[in-house]
Amino acid sequence: MRSLVFISNDIVLFPNTEIRFEIDSSFDKHFFNLVNDSTLKECIVINSLDKTSFPDVTMLPNIAVLAKLTFYMDMPNGKCKVTLLGEERVNAFDFQMLDGENIYTCKYTNMNEVIERDNNLKNLIIKSLRKYINALPYVSNSVLSKIDLIDNLNDLTDSIVSFLPFDNDKKISYVYENDSIKRSKMLLKDMSLDLKYARLEEKIDKEVKESLDKNQRDYYLREKIKTIRKELGDDSDDSTDKLKNSVKKLKAPKNIKERASYELKRYIGSNINSPDSSVIRDYLDWLLNIPWNKYTKDNNDFEDVSRILNESHYGLTNVKERILEYLAVKQNTNSLKSPIICLVGPPGVGKTTLAMQVGEALNRKVTKISLGGVSDEAEIVGHRRTYIASSPGRIIEGLRKAESMNPVFIIDEIDKMTRDIKGDPASSLLEVLDPNQNSHFMDHYIGEEVDLSKVMFIATANYIDKIPYELLDRLEIIEIPSYTEYEKKDIAKNYIIPKVLSSVNLTIVNASFTDEAILEIIRYYTKEAGVRELERKIEEILRKIVKMILIDKSKVSYKIDTEMVKKLLGNHKYAYNKREKNKTPGIVNGMAYTEFGGDILPIEANYFKGSGKLILTGNLGDVMKESCELALSYIKANSTKYKINTDFSKIDIHLHAPEGAVPKDGPSAGSAIFTSLISLFKGVPVPNDVALTGEITLTGSIIPIGGLREKIIGALRNGIKKVYVPKENKPDIEELSKKLTKGLKIEYVSSCDKLYEKIFKDWLYEWRNL
Repeated sequence: MRSLVFISNDIVLFPNTEIRFEIDSSFDKHFFNLVNDSTLKECIVINSLDKTSFPDVTMLPNIAVLAKLTFYMDMPNGKCKVTLLGEERVNAFDFQMLDGENIYTCKYTNMNEVIERDNNLKNLIIKSLRKYINALPYVSNSVLSKIDLIDNLNDLTDSIVSFLPFDNDKKISYVYENDSIKRSKMLLKDMSLDLKYARLEEKIDKEVKESLDKNQRDYYLREKIKTIRKELGDDSDDSTDKLKNSVKKLKAPKNIKERASYELKRYIGSNINSPDSSVIRDYLDWLLNIPWNKYTKDNNDFEDVSRILNESHYGLTNVKERILEYLAVKQNTNSLKSPIICLVGPPGVGKTTLAMQVGEALNRKVTKISLGGVSDEAEIVGHRRTYIASSPGRIIEGLRKAESMNPVFIIDEIDKMTRDIKGDPASSLLEVLDPNQNSHFMDHYIGEEVDLSKVMFIATANYIDKIPYELLDRLEIIEIPSYTEYEKKDIAKNYIIPKVLSSVNLTIVNASFTDEAILEIIRYYTKEAGVRELERKIEEILRKIVKMILIDKSKVSYKIDTEMVKKLLGNHKYAYNKREKNKTPGIVNGMAYTEFGGDILPIEANYFKGSGKLILTGNLGDVMKESCELALSYIKANSTKYKINTDFSKIDIHLHAPEGAVPKDGPSAGSAIFTSLISLFKGVPVPNDVALTGEITLTGSIIPIGGLREKIIGALRNGIKKVYVPKENKPDIEELSKKLTKGLKIEYVSSCDKLYEKIFKDWLYEWRNL
């Protein structure tokens, strides 16, 4: 006989038992509609080993339960109520799909179960069941009345298992077992195990309750003892005894020990419920946890320090030399009274990590604070204890964190402090960074002098001109410049790639980069002064390589060339050296120093009929606006010299710096603006491979500027062939390596007249003969 097959893992049906449930899926509704429309209203209920909706027929078991649909009704909420009555175990076989449906059908034969009537075993099961129900209060005893009239083990075991709170997997194992004797033994064993777990849980609950009762009793007794001691005038308790021992053992300067003893007496004499008590306790905790007399021993081995610094950072010779000089002076004088080191450079060049490596090289603890956005001087020198929620400043917090009084103390982003009504944090730092004052540093919260003279402070900043002047006077500036493309390539090969390979558990055998591939990443997927984004791109490539190796295990070695880089990172993110020949007067390339290092700053000029207005656009800062006005004023005053016959009162002049969403400012665009206006008024375009930097004065002088190395790097990266720089910057150019300036012609100019001659005299003749 063939019947429809209902496959379920949520519903377990036993012979001679009834089960009621609701369905809401369209598939289940369709299935039971077919069953309800059939003559016998029967189906085969199978619990599959495969948990998918449509399992393979090879995973369907042979043992199933023949069920009769005794009730089927649609509900107003869209669901259907179904009642199935299990009739008997059957042997199911020959599974087939119903035509046009995802429904199985099968043939089945009766199992011919042997009816066992073992009264002794039956009585044992019922006795165990009674114990089970009594031990588990959440199990109803209604099953006892239903099994009294059952006289065979087949129906008895099926009825009990269907009722007990076993999980579905365990119940399915009972369905599969055709031998009622074996099912009986399984049932006795499972009920016995559940009873053991129930007794164990009861024991644990009892012990937990007793423990809670004991804790409440102990708390009551402790509170009573406190009250008795208070009546006797003895307020000391265990915590007070610990404080006394800590103060007694405190290794600190004499004034600190005296202050700690005084505050301890105040704490003992205060009411424990008083707000002052918690304030004093917090203050004592700070006094006891500052590492007053804890110092680490410096590494005085010059070669070892130099080795550690060289292993962590590429190049930076001046910085490393300064560290060794510091170590030499300290070793010779046993004093740190020298200017504080301040590492200045664009983001990502390794200022903070270098400072941390200094700590490792010197065998000192390292602590760090960031001053970005700090505007409250109390962040440095602490809040006075009269304020609610007061606390020490960041200097004391850093010492506590370092657990040493001579750490390398990194003060990050010293150029990003602000000043407002709450005070000037820069002025508060003077006492910290001045070697002649910091041995007597006073934190407002601690209220006692703290010796910072053994601390090695290292500050970092992005822009030297944004460091407050009063601090700049105490700092020794060491510039960490932008890296050239070839320096970045060496850093990637020697530092970044080995580090990232190790982090993703690969070796150079699994993934190797060609030099061209590294340069491809640097030129077309990053735009930065440092190597932070470069490291992220290399990490992205190697993550993709790991994925490729795991998918195709037959290939475990990849050579990453330029084509592989394009495939893994997609289209170029940045484009350089793609310039068309410029034939438009008034467009000139300036040179800028940005947070990404050096870059090109195009200046565009145009004029039209008007009334002598100067229009400035492109998100220019105050300094650049002044440069625009200055350049125009100089040209107006010297129009005869430059043979410009324009009537300035009848035109409006518009100066624009493209990419208006990007703020632009700085004292180095004057010469570029002057050249742009001359080009506009004379109608002569400036070659597109020329760039200029330098600020002009009202008398036409071109004065020196900073950030020249970064600007040269940016010019080379953008395909510039010739640059014009202030003559007074010639020593800065001579300090640059010849490798850096290779392929770049550098012209020195001291005035606007010299600049005019160099750019327009020869080029004007050449342009007119094109």
